[in-house]
Amino acid sequence: MRFRKLLLPTLAASLTLFAQDDMARARRICAEAVGIDSHIDTIQHVLTDRVDLANRLPNGHVDFPRMREGGVKAPFFALWVPVYYKGAEAVRRTLDLRDAMQSVLDAHPDQIELATGAGDIERIVKSKKIAAFLAIEGGHQIDDDLAVLRMYYRMGIRAMTLTHFKNNNWADSSTDKPAHNGLTPFGKEVVREMNRLGMLVDVSHVSDKTFYDAVAVSTKPVILSHSSSRALSDIPRNVTDDMLRALAKNGGVIGINFGEGFISQKDVAALHAAITSNASAPPDMVGKILDDYAAKEYRADLAAMKAGLATVPDVADHVDHIVKIAGIDHVGIGSDFDGITSPPKGLEDISKMPALVAVLLKRGYSEQDVKKILGGNYLRVIREVTGR
Repeated sequence: MRFRKLLLPTLAASLTLFAQDDMARARRICAEAVGIDSHIDTIQHVLTDRVDLANRLPNGHVDFPRMREGGVKAPFFALWVPVYYKGAEAVRRTLDLRDAMQSVLDAHPDQIELATGAGDIERIVKSKKIAAFLAIEGGHQIDDDLAVLRMYYRMGIRAMTLTHFKNNNWADSSTDKPAHNGLTPFGKEVVREMNRLGMLVDVSHVSDKTFYDAVAVSTKPVILSHSSSRALSDIPRNVTDDMLRALAKNGGVIGINFGEGFISQKDVAALHAAITSNASAPPDMVGKILDDYAAKEYRADLAAMKAGLATVPDVADHVDHIVKIAGIDHVGIGSDFDGITSPPKGLEDISKMPALVAVLLKRGYSEQDVKKILGGNYLRVIREVTGR
C-alpha cells in the first residue's frame, strides 16, 4: 500500500510531463507548418467595429497575436454578405468588406500582406508575415453578372462559395428548398469562368446536387472551405461519405468546420438558430439602415460567443473519418472562427490550434501528415487552381 502511495504521485507527474511534451511538439509543428485556415469571418468584425487586429481583442476568435500563438499564418478571409443583401446591395456590401480588408493591409504592411497564389503564401509566410487570401462567401454577391466576378478577381479575391444559407438565382443551397435542381446553365458558366480566371470553387453551403454538378463541371479541384462529416453529425451543411469520395477523385480539400452542430449533434439547436437568424431580415432595407441591421446582428453573435458541447477529440474524430474515406491529402482546417458562436471546448479561439494537433499526434498521425492538414493540402490546390 505504501508503495502504491509513493507510485501514484510519480505516475501523475510523468503523465503531466508527457502532456507538456505533446503540447510543445504540437506548437513546434504549428510553427513549422504553412498554417492555412480556409475560412474565418474576421473582416466582419473589422467592418462592424473598426477593431485593430494587431491588438489582442477582448472578444471574437481572431487577431494577429492569437493567430501567431495558434500557428495560423495564411487564413482565408471571408468577405461574407448576408443573403438579405439583394442585388446591387450585395455588391456594395462586398466592396465595403474589401475596403475594410484593405484598411488592415494598409495599416500593418509589416505584419500582413495580400496573397493571390501559393507562391505568394510561401513567400509571405517565410517573411514572418500573415498571408491574407481573400474569398467571397455567397454567389449572390456577383448579382448574376460575370463582369462583377471578374472585377472581384482583379481586386485580389481568389475563391467564392457558390451559395450561402439561401438559394441564389443559379444554384441551390443546402439550407433552402431546392429550386434549380443544382446548378442552372448560368451557374455552370460561373464555375467555368472561375476555372478560367483561377478562382477556387467553394462548395460549402451548397445542396448535394449543386455539389455534384460543380464537381462534374469544374476542370480544377474544388474545396469545401468550412464543412464537416455528415456521418458524424447529420446536418445538411456537412457532407456524406459519397461526397467525400467525389471530392477526393476531384483532387479537392475539405476544411473541417469547428462550428456548433458541425462537430457534435449536441450543438445542432444552436446551429439551427444561427441559420434562421442569418437567413431572414425585415424587407425593403437598403444602404445605411441595412448596414445598421447587419451590425446589430453581428454584435449579438459576438456577445453570444461561448464554448459549445463538442470537444477537441470530437474534432479529431472528423479528421479520422475524412482521412479514412477521402485520404490524408484531402483534409484541412476551415474553422469558421468569428462566424460561429460555439466552437468546441479547448478550441475556443484560433490560438488553441496546437490542442488539436496534440490530439492528432497521440492518435498516431505523423508530423508530415499533420502539416498536410495544417495547410499543405490547401497549398497544393491553390497552386493547381491559380497557376501560381
